[in-house]
Amino acid sequence: MFTVSQAQIELWLALFWWPFCRFFGLLIADPIFSNKVVPVRLRIGLAIALAVLVAPVLTPPPGIEVVSPAGILIAVNQLLIGVMLGFAVRLMFNAVDMAGQVIGLQMGLGFASFFDPHSAANVPIVAQFINMMMLLIFLALNGHLIVLRILIESFAVLPLDARPLGAGGFRLLVEQGGAIFRLGLMLAMPVVGALLITNLAIGIMTRAAPQLNVFAIGFPLLLAIGVAAMYVSLPYMVVHVESMLSALTRTAAQLFGALRPG
Repeated sequence: MFTVSQAQIELWLALFWWPFCRFFGLLIADPIFSNKVVPVRLRIGLAIALAVLVAPVLTPPPGIEVVSPAGILIAVNQLLIGVMLGFAVRLMFNAVDMAGQVIGLQMGLGFASFFDPHSAANVPIVAQFINMMMLLIFLALNGHLIVLRILIESFAVLPLDARPLGAGGFRLLVEQGGAIFRLGLMLAMPVVGALLITNLAIGIMTRAAPQLNVFAIGFPLLLAIGVAAMYVSLPYMVVHVESMLSALTRTAAQLFGALRPG
């Protein structure tokens, strides 16, 4: 007769439960799967599938009961690791979103906004368009697979441990938030530069001919120049996304190294 002991059940549960927490933490913070359109049951099912696939190749879990103070601390640590990686990926999309908002403001389309279910707020239509382009390029470059690979490799750097995570990782992630402004301005710079030259030209025209109606001429001209500049600069967005993915890999390596318990 086949019998299963309580120790075997706890071992099997620990084998899949703690990796599930790390994957689920990524899915609730990842900019793709954290969208409110994605059901929670789908995230849980995907996290379970990933845990079942990855758990057999991981190092054996420590001999700690899942329902114990140490086991709960391990689960919290795994959840935090996944959430922090998902937040690092979200910084990339926030930089692109900021670029779209700057471009829309300079084009005079700051008032043309729609509700974005991704951020649960009203976002300019230019920002939504660029954000969607970023998402398509991210998927085309297998960015989602790169993020999963980074998280799976993190089990070698950050094994299952009940000790608190290193504070340096949280500080590093906060410092990376400043990259939103730098990357956003870099992405928006071609369009902003073209619109700045257009504004200077309009100013010179109105100075030379005061009878010109700046509102009747300026807004259509800025809109046309802005759309043309976006059309020319969008193909180069692939290069920026590739560089951001490379930077994400380096940031994740630094993050996991700083999160090691002291």
